[in-house]
Amino acid sequence: MEKELELVRRLTHAVNKSDGAYYLWARRRGAKENALAVLYALDDGAPHSQKQICREWCMPKTTVNTIVGEFLRQGYVTLQREEHTREKIICLTEEGRAYATGLMKDLYTAERKAMEATLAQYPPEFVDAMECFAQALCEGLEAQAPG
Repeated sequence: MEKELELVRRLTHAVNKSDGAYYLWARRRGAKENALAVLYALDDGAPHSQKQICREWCMPKTTVNTIVGEFLRQGYVTLQREEHTREKIICLTEEGRAYATGLMKDLYTAERKAMEATLAQYPPEFVDAMECFAQALCEGLEAQAPG
């Protein structure tokens, strides 16, 4: 039991350190951390709804709604109605894609280098293990305090 607790503490520290690095990176570029997360989600080229971003990135609806509103006013996104639902799909505009490319280029380079360094020491399955831990943790915490 003591060994598992120490492993959880190390993992939590690593995750918080990574989150802190993203936060500082965004701040140094004049971006908000949550806006960076929404932009990161949208920059994969796939369509996303606000609900989907909230669920996948563990962000409150009000936060995502505020960021999407700011991106709409800046001309970075458009909203398209999804068929057979009230959900709207958020899409990057050309201006939004240019903004994302300019902002995220250095971030993606740093991430690639970090991944290369990690894969030089560990197998790619470490990502599967992280996803498994995150899912099990979310389920466990949700069971303790539903909703």
